Amino acid sequence: MYDEEEQPPEHGPLAGFTVGVTAARRADELGALLERRGAAVLHAPALRIVPLADDSELLAATKDIIGQAPDIAVATTAIGFRGWVEAADGWGLGEDLLARLRGVRILARGPKVKGAIRAAGLTEEWSPASESLAEVLDRLLEEGVDGLRIAVQLHGEPLPGFVESLRAGGAEVVGVPVYRWLPPEDLGPVDRLVDGCVARTLDAVTFTSAPAAASLLSRAQERGLLDDLLAALGHDVLSACVGPVTALPLQARGIDTVQPERFRLGPLVQLLCRELPARARALPVAGHRVEIRGHAVLVDGALRPVPPAGMSLLRALSRRPGWVVSRAELLRALPGAGRDEHAVETAMARLRSALGAPKLIQTVVKRGYRLALDPAAESKYGEG
Repeated sequence: MYDEEEQPPEHGPLAGFTVGVTAARRADELGALLERRGAAVLHAPALRIVPLADDSELLAATKDIIGQAPDIAVATTAIGFRGWVEAADGWGLGEDLLARLRGVRILARGPKVKGAIRAAGLTEEWSPASESLAEVLDRLLEEGVDGLRIAVQLHGEPLPGFVESLRAGGAEVVGVPVYRWLPPEDLGPVDRLVDGCVARTLDAVTFTSAPAAASLLSRAQERGLLDDLLAALGHDVLSACVGPVTALPLQARGIDTVQPERFRLGPLVQLLCRELPARARALPVAGHRVEIRGHAVLVDGALRPVPPAGMSLLRALSRRPGWVVSRAELLRALPGAGRDEHAVETAMARLRSALGAPKLIQTVVKRGYRLALDPAAESKYGEG
């Protein structure tokens, strides 16, 4: 019998869950954070970054700014600003760029960007405490931008309404496209992620950029799987986004997302540590507490990895806990099982062995199988 007050189990909060990572940059860092908390991770970069040294658009924008100084420069990300300066150095334009920017009013989106600006020997005029680009925009529009030339360091992310609002206010906007993104050269991992979502073998997918989210949806559409992917993300696979801008392509398709209060990788992982266990189904079965996760089951807090076929059977049983589920229905739940009901018996034997508590699932002669739901819970779950 399980004890509600026993010590917490020795496994991470994400044990038993599988999480997809779509990030191209810092994917290893995010994957390591997830794995340290017990998750199985599927890496599937949905984009690749154009090497700065080869980016003709960035080179053209840099020459444009050196040739004609802007009145204001807006730096949006620390890595983007550093990358721009480093790329200019590589082209032999670094000193010219910094000399030009020294005479320009520089606005930084947040403290990390301020650090990058100062490391380059420059000084920002202002930075919002909120790290909000919307606050930067409000300040510019309040001061008035009519007739001003404004350079905006872009970072692959869409800046909804930002550039358009400046232009509507009469500004000439020069975009500095740092780290442009293209579809990945190897589409295999992305296809496996899409397939995993559709098959519900993934429990969550993380997104750290809007272009990555858009790229994943685009690839699913190319394969004729967009509707299936949207259905999975809409009901069974959690979409976790690092911030509201990242979530826009998903929300435009009607997909609900979760986002941390602070737009960082650490808080994103902490959010998953709360959300995924809360979504797992926990049932009182044969005197045990059984929590069904993505590819494993917690039995009285002990983690029990379960083969995919066994998980399919367990989910089918858990949809009607305490009720008998026929072998024919369970056979339909098995992936690729064909017509032989013996496949159900084989998978059931392996499931019972994996759970380590054979009495959790009862055999009902000539009828099928049932989860041995505790009597006190029968009425609660039996009414459905």
